[in-house]
Amino acid sequence: MKIFRMLGRGIRDAFKSVFRNFSLSLASISCITITLVIVAVSIIASFNVENFTKEIESDLTIVVFLENDATQEDADKVTQKIKEIKNVDSYKFQGKEEVKEEMSKESDVFKSLMAEWSKEDNPLKDTYQIKVKDAKQIGKTAKTIKEIEKVSLVRYGEGMVEKLVKAFSSIEKVSYGVVIALILVTIFLIINTIKLTIFSRKREISIMRLVGASNFSIKTPFIIEGMFLGLIGSILPVVLTTFGYLTFYNHFGGYLFTELIELIKPEPFIYQTSGIIVIIGILVGMIGSASAVRKYLKV
Repeated sequence: MKIFRMLGRGIRDAFKSVFRNFSLSLASISCITITLVIVAVSIIASFNVENFTKEIESDLTIVVFLENDATQEDADKVTQKIKEIKNVDSYKFQGKEEVKEEMSKESDVFKSLMAEWSKEDNPLKDTYQIKVKDAKQIGKTAKTIKEIEKVSLVRYGEGMVEKLVKAFSSIEKVSYGVVIALILVTIFLIINTIKLTIFSRKREISIMRLVGASNFSIKTPFIIEGMFLGLIGSILPVVLTTFGYLTFYNHFGGYLFTELIELIKPEPFIYQTSGIIVIIGILVGMIGSASAVRKYLKV
């Protein structure tokens, strides 16, 4: 029960302290708000970059052509072999007659030319369109498919696809690195701002020690105060994140410049991002206060 009384008293003292030292509290809140806004923008940008790269990678396709003399039995065997490859996510088989029909629909010239082809005269090949689970392994998967009996040709954009996947991987790493760097800078700035706030009350803490207050009872109000400052400082970034991203998404119709770059749908993305911002604000406020009390005031 004693610990609950101490926590209750700590919460009460923390709230009083915020308003009693309003100018210093306002400086801490402003610092938290500005840095968290930057972090929020970076998180939104990095998640959208990741989403864009995954969408592009999911569209990468391996096209497989069977030999002209491949029978239905051969196609069934090839299908079974493709199913056994772990990196294959999905596949679509098209017989040569189906390919002929599709091409005929694309052009009147093709239609006129192909109308004279009988089933036996059709020079086209049975094909597979294959999607992979891991785009980084697409080259290895294509090589495995090429070794299957009755497979004539395999195409997936060799060379260009590997460069594209490598570029996307680098972009993802850079975006995550920027977010982590900004979070670390945020922690540094907020901690130092809160340290200044608490250092200005060194006399207050010295008096508390003189009257016999325990380290826990001295630290608790300051840690709760830091948590409270972090929570208040995260309110504006959360509002800007929620309404800003909704406005941005609706203005561009869910796409950025082109339909190839699809933005993440606002819900539940904005709520998840807001939660991350609030957690960062609270944790950094608590860490900053605890660090200041322990290190600078030697409690």
